[in-house]
Amino acid sequence: MIFFANPYLQYLENKNEIKKNIDKFLKKGVYILGNDVINFEKEFSNYIGTKYSLGVNSGTDAILVSLKALNIGIGDEVITTSHTAIATVSAIISSGAKPVLVDIDEDNYNINHNYIIKSITKKTKAIIVVHIYGNPVNIKEIISIGKKYKIPIIEDCAQATGATFDNKKVGSFGTFGCFSFYPTKNLGALGDGGLVTTSNKQLAKKVNRIRQYGWNKKRDIAYIGFNSRLDEIHANILSVKLKYLDEDNNRRKKLAKYYLQNLNPKKFKLPKTSENSEHVYHLFVVQTKKRNQLIRRLKDKKIYLGIHYKKAVHQEKAYAKFCKIPKGGLKNTDKIIPKIVSLPMYPQLKFKEIKHICRILNEE
Repeated sequence: MIFFANPYLQYLENKNEIKKNIDKFLKKGVYILGNDVINFEKEFSNYIGTKYSLGVNSGTDAILVSLKALNIGIGDEVITTSHTAIATVSAIISSGAKPVLVDIDEDNYNINHNYIIKSITKKTKAIIVVHIYGNPVNIKEIISIGKKYKIPIIEDCAQATGATFDNKKVGSFGTFGCFSFYPTKNLGALGDGGLVTTSNKQLAKKVNRIRQYGWNKKRDIAYIGFNSRLDEIHANILSVKLKYLDEDNNRRKKLAKYYLQNLNPKKFKLPKTSENSEHVYHLFVVQTKKRNQLIRRLKDKKIYLGIHYKKAVHQEKAYAKFCKIPKGGLKNTDKIIPKIVSLPMYPQLKFKEIKHICRILNEE
């Protein structure tokens, strides 16, 4: 049986170190925002290349806290893509702002900077770019747009921890970088978790307060906040796994290379990596006109595929009514949604398994 993702296998590789860390954590008796979170935040900042990192409850909260730190709310607009996890847009709506959805590049599935420019108005207060599937967007192009129009850029790095653009880690370009530590992510906890990166000292202080009701260590309140804290136990687990992240990402890249070299390009449209970037393949997504048949056929062989995503955000009625969608629609997004399918991808996937997957996929 080959699963689409398998966090348990990654845990088994690191279980001795994780157990030791958890034992130390339990003996300390500090459970919330203690030294283990502080130490992990420093390690993560060193890894990404930012001055500050602040752990929060989830990747969704990372975006919401970032928006609130920028004073974004009712009457404001935030530009992003419709081809993303619903969490990206959910956070914008939760802030009170209106999501402005724009189309993607049909080859790499990332937000298209030309459509961003067309969607900027006086109400635009931020642009959220999603490094979809682990494939970095052309972030320098978008940073230049942000500078020209004086709009902060937020990077949604939920699927791209460790990915680089021009040899620099994503999450270090924008005003904020937002990360998810959901168990299946490249760097995953054993539960929910997230983190915000920034190199702006004042914004870091503000995020630090907002994630805990708006107070500081003295419990003096300066802002309205809420409860969004990374637990000490998850910081311990993540600290162990961070040491092996580059190694795990390299394993993902090798598996992706095998897929790219061995899948029949006449049967599948294969993913393309953005120029000047290093894709870390959180997901390996192909397009096929026979998706449902393919999923059923592989399931019969005990190989489980995924779909990311069955619907784009603008196709979800509950969310679409809160969003601003261009008059011409989102043609590239609509085009790919019925065809995309995610193949098994995780560092512990064996080459004999991926060979087996490719052989079955290439069968008529």
